[in-house]
This record gives sequence, structure tokens and C-alpha cells, in this order.
Amino acid sequence: MPDRQTDIITIVGKSDSGKTTLLEKLIAELTRRGYRIGTVKHAHHGFDMDTEGKDSWRHKKAGAHSVLVITDDKIAMLKDDRTSYIEKMQTYLSGVDIILAEGFKGQKLPKIEIFRMNSGHKEPLSMQDDTLIAFVTDSAFRPDVPVFGLEDIGGLADFIEENHLRK
Repeated sequence: MPDRQTDIITIVGKSDSGKTTLLEKLIAELTRRGYRIGTVKHAHHGFDMDTEGKDSWRHKKAGAHSVLVITDDKIAMLKDDRTSYIEKMQTYLSGVDIILAEGFKGQKLPKIEIFRMNSGHKEPLSMQDDTLIAFVTDSAFRPDVPVFGLEDIGGLADFIEENHLRK
């Protein structure tokens, strides 16, 4: 029987809604419970991890398909990869119990949206999104999914455990 694919859950919300803060708290809670968490941050405009002129930058600029930078306790990879976001997550984050991704609102992946009343936005992103699985808020919005308060990290972690970790 083949190994099942690692579940991917995206944390979505409009800018300044608290996505990163929610993700930090959720990572800490699930890690405390003994899970290995992989995370992904969507970079909308691309990024360069290396500094111009450094050896790894020079290798990539010279045409290397992949560059691996290794220290005693860390690795970083620059690699040409045109596969889908989902394929990249599954490939490069093997060996974890769950993948939590910040952003990727346009992907067909399970979504947890955070929406705060004082964020300056009038309404959430995902009220009609059929991939919405949970909603974190201090507002009166109530989509047809489980709703959690901004500080109910334990309840949200329980929900993830029950639906995405204990199968």
C-alpha cells in the first residue's frame, strides 16, 4: 500500500489579518503535541535567497540547475522547478506530518481563513469558497464551517488533529 500524501492546509486572509501570527501559534501548539510541521510561505513576486556575488549566486548565474548550500545544521536549495505549488510542497517537505502554507488562496487546497474586525477590511475572502475548512475571527461572520476565536489555538489544533493528522 503506498504512503498517503501529506495533508496541506493553507492559512489565508487579507493583508495584515494576522496570518503569520496565527501560523506561529499553530506551529508551536502542534509541535508541542509531538507533530513534525513543514511550512511554506508564498512569495508573490519571486525572490532571490542569495546575495549577488556570493559563490552560490555565481553557480546559479553560471547555469547550474540546482545549488545546495550546506552548513552543519541547515541546508538551503536554489533549484529551477516549474512544477505546481502543490507538487513542490509535497516533494520538498517530505518527512513531516502536515504542511501548513501561508497564502496560496488561489490553490484548490483546504483553507483556514483568519479575519479580524480591526484589520481595515470589510469582509472575508473565502465565505463562498468550497475549500474553506475553518474560520478564525473576532467578527460576527459565520461561514458554514467550524469557527474559532483568535486565541483558540488549542481548539484549532484539535480540529486539525481530528481531521488531518489522525487517519
